[in-house]
Amino acid sequence: MSVDRRGLLTAGGAVGAAAAVTAAGAGPAAARTGGEGGRRRVRTGFDRLAAGGYAELAGQRVGVVTNPTGITADAVHLVDVMHADERVDLVAVFGPEHGFRGTAQAGGSEGRYDDPATGLPVYDTYLKSGQPLADVFTASGVDTVVFDIQDAGARFYTYIWTLYDCMAAAALAGKRFLVLDRPNPVTGRAASGPVLNRAFATFVGREPIAQAHGMTVAELALLFQGEFLTARPVELSVVRMSGWRRDDFFDATGLPWVPPSPNMPTPETALVYAGTCLFEGTNLSEGRGTTRPFELLGAEGVDRRWAEAANALGLPGVRFREAYFAPTFSKFQGKTVGGVQLHLYDREAFDAVRTGIGLLVTAKRSWSGFAWRADRWIDKLTGSARVRTMIDAGAGTDEVVAAWRRELSAFRAVRRKYLLY
Repeated sequence: MSVDRRGLLTAGGAVGAAAAVTAAGAGPAAARTGGEGGRRRVRTGFDRLAAGGYAELAGQRVGVVTNPTGITADAVHLVDVMHADERVDLVAVFGPEHGFRGTAQAGGSEGRYDDPATGLPVYDTYLKSGQPLADVFTASGVDTVVFDIQDAGARFYTYIWTLYDCMAAAALAGKRFLVLDRPNPVTGRAASGPVLNRAFATFVGREPIAQAHGMTVAELALLFQGEFLTARPVELSVVRMSGWRRDDFFDATGLPWVPPSPNMPTPETALVYAGTCLFEGTNLSEGRGTTRPFELLGAEGVDRRWAEAANALGLPGVRFREAYFAPTFSKFQGKTVGGVQLHLYDREAFDAVRTGIGLLVTAKRSWSGFAWRADRWIDKLTGSARVRTMIDAGAGTDEVVAAWRRELSAFRAVRRKYLLY
């Protein structure tokens, strides 16, 4: 007995999806309930695209920029769904940092190969931009590039700059570009933190947006198009979600969580990431190599004084526990280090960026071994030299946070023009 895999995936790959809509013509989302345990069922851009019969892709040779997070509401990967559906001419997959199947660690990718499950060619986009990336799109033979990756809500999470680079390259190559929206897992209520100074632009920040941008990937695509890619805009469409509200944390969506990268195991990791990732720019461990990356921070020689100093700040929504751990890889591999673990008590009140600054300030004051990375990576993460130089000069948490108030207000005004929900 033979089973038609194409037919099975076509029938089951996008359960419960609503009609496909684009940014230009979408009205307010109507679906608000129906998730397990009473949670609202959010329908992603892909689920809506599929339910609409892939009208946006009719007559197009399609390539998809995605990773393991590109799944349907019933946890089937969109590449498998589209490959099995005769209504879609899927001809290529493009993998970002960590790769299409997500096997590479930070700063790595999977290279060029043929996907064993579908036979599709998988092209590597990591660290490619401009004409070299446009040449990849041209060589793939696609007409339309589709983007569907779960973001984590922070400027230095590289997938949003993969989005930016792919939009710019698609414009160079004369390709259409379609963004399928997914939730911001830490809500989209507000932007916070410093805004990038273009003099410090890298792959962890191409353009002047806030450290915690408070936007979805489709909203970011519209902002990139409207503010930064005006000299050569791409032919852009987005398919928005239904059922998502700006104050939703990820556990309110009813969607399955897939780690977007190896060190983003849970939605709780994303809650702290926009602040504690700043420890990548120091000689302290940011918790890589533990089961709680970005929630555990420490170094050899750190003791209880750091947790005491951090708790004395009275930062809202969080407490700090004296913690000891031995990373299995990355900084201090196989060594026991001391530090803190973050425990969130009120995620509504918690401010990840302010907390990250407070932890940097208290780490430097309570541990004589504190140092910035020699390559000044902290400047790339924060978007300027200001945070580093102010902390070195003895500034406190409130003083550092106040320093970006004006630029953040200006970014919030720009951001408001591109919000879809």
